Amino acid sequence: MITLYTAATPNGHKVSIALEEMGLAYDVRAIDLMAGEQKSDWFLKICPNGRIPAIVDDGFAVFESGAILLYLAEKTGMLCPADPKGRSRVVQWLMFQMGGIGPMMGQANVFFRYFPEKIKPAIDRYQGEVKRLFGVLDTHLADNEYLAGDYSIADIATWCWTRTARWSGVDPGPFTHMTRWHTAIAARPAVERGLAVPAPMPAAMTDEEARAFAEKARTMVETGKWR
Repeated sequence: MITLYTAATPNGHKVSIALEEMGLAYDVRAIDLMAGEQKSDWFLKICPNGRIPAIVDDGFAVFESGAILLYLAEKTGMLCPADPKGRSRVVQWLMFQMGGIGPMMGQANVFFRYFPEKIKPAIDRYQGEVKRLFGVLDTHLADNEYLAGDYSIADIATWCWTRTARWSGVDPGPFTHMTRWHTAIAARPAVERGLAVPAPMPAAMTDEEARAFAEKARTMVETGKWR
């Protein structure tokens, strides 16, 4: 049995969606990020980096969301081709998300939503890079239904981040091909189930709820719990 250690974040949802798509049985252990549980000694034995998500599969621990997706794909033979070129296409786009989309959107979130001071050059820098990366996706998706041939772990990983564009202060509207891709993935039943892990999320936050969430996250930034 797989145990998933997670929280309701884009990286956490990558793995819960993949598990649902693959039809794997798993238990969920929600990690309280606001309380800093991810830095607990017991969790650091599973994930030395002190971040979610992580899994333990029959005693074998895997951390880092991209590594978990590859492990699950190779375990099941699903959502990633076995041939070298097909696998490489998926891994290329997965690395594009891991090295670009995720980090740049994460920094946009910090400076646009969470950082106590609004440093406009930093906000402009990261939002600008997010828009550039979205442009790369949009251009590619103009001629491709999914990122790497068939629907794959690369789509799951990237979608979990790009769907939160407005939280980073970026309007996804101009990226019409990305929007088409978003809509198709959002309609998948396994995606809907995965987004409800570790708990169902509201369809949208009110302004007050968004401010309260950002304030909690700001505390994590200031205390270093987010690192």
